[in-house]
Amino acid sequence: MIRVLLKPLSTSCALRSRRNGEPTLGHDAVAEWERENAVVLPEPYRTFVAEVSNGSSLGPAGDGGLQPLGWLPDTWPGLGPRQPGDTFPLEAAWPWEDDESVDPEDPRIDAAFNNGSIVLGSEDGPSFWLLLTTGPRRGEVWMVADVGAIPVPGDQAWGFEEWVRRWQTSTDWWD
Repeated sequence: MIRVLLKPLSTSCALRSRRNGEPTLGHDAVAEWERENAVVLPEPYRTFVAEVSNGSSLGPAGDGGLQPLGWLPDTWPGLGPRQPGDTFPLEAAWPWEDDESVDPEDPRIDAAFNNGSIVLGSEDGPSFWLLLTTGPRRGEVWMVADVGAIPVPGDQAWGFEEWVRRWQTSTDWWD
């Protein structure tokens, strides 16, 4: 189990852990990934992959674990190239499955999957945890699936720190 401890780091927090995960990337490798993808990762995720672990197999059974930076789950849909530095297209939940005005080929759907985020992992196959890297909701964790996209657990979305606490313990997301 990832054991998350907080240590003040100026005005932000760094995650520290006893973990079963991938080797850290280090700050230079994280900065290089950011340059290549035209984005700065939100804290504390940025410090997590640099100093704690770049992914982990721990977490809820069957979800495949926390993906290393830039990796995609096996069940990720082939919707075009990922663009973490482009603007995430949504500011509020959008259940496109229930929106009768939406064409299945609506480009906003592909953009919700591919733009302005990194993929943290998957749940139940076609549902994916995203950490938003751009836009007004930057730093929040959202779930995107074939039926829509929503902040987790709702309008008062969590950042990476709260999400990883819940993820590591398999606590109900929507309580």
